Amino acid sequence: MHTLLESLRLDNSGVPIYIQLRDQILRNLGAGVLASGDQMPTMREVAVALKIDLNTVRHAYDELERMGAITLVRGRGSFVAAPPPATSVREQARQIDGLAKQTLATAAAAGIDPVALADRIKVLARQKE
Repeated sequence: MHTLLESLRLDNSGVPIYIQLRDQILRNLGAGVLASGDQMPTMREVAVALKIDLNTVRHAYDELERMGAITLVRGRGSFVAAPPPATSVREQARQIDGLAKQTLATAAAAGIDPVALADRIKVLARQKE
C-alpha cells in the first residue's frame, strides 16, 4: 500500500488533479503494484500524502470504481477489483477505441506526439511479454 502512495506525484500540467490521480493509480495497478483483492490506501491517506482535498480523491476513486478497477466497500475500504471476464470481440474493440481516445486526449493535453507515444507503448508491451 505504501509503495502506491509513494509513487503518486501531481504536476501543474493543466490536467485535472483527479485525472492525474486516477491515471497514476491505473498505471500502478497495471504494473502489479497491488494485486486483485489487495486493499487500496484510504482516500484520507491519499489526500494527506498529496496535500489535496478529500473530495478530489473521492472523485478519482469513484471513477476507478466506475471503470471496474477498484471496488468500494462501505465501512471496509477500497480494494483492487478482480480482472473482468473475457468480453466479446465487439465489446473489446469498443473498449480499445475508448481507451485510445482517452490516451490521445491525455497526450495532447501534455503536448506529447501521439505517434511517439504509440511507438513507446509498443516497446513497453514487448518488454512485458
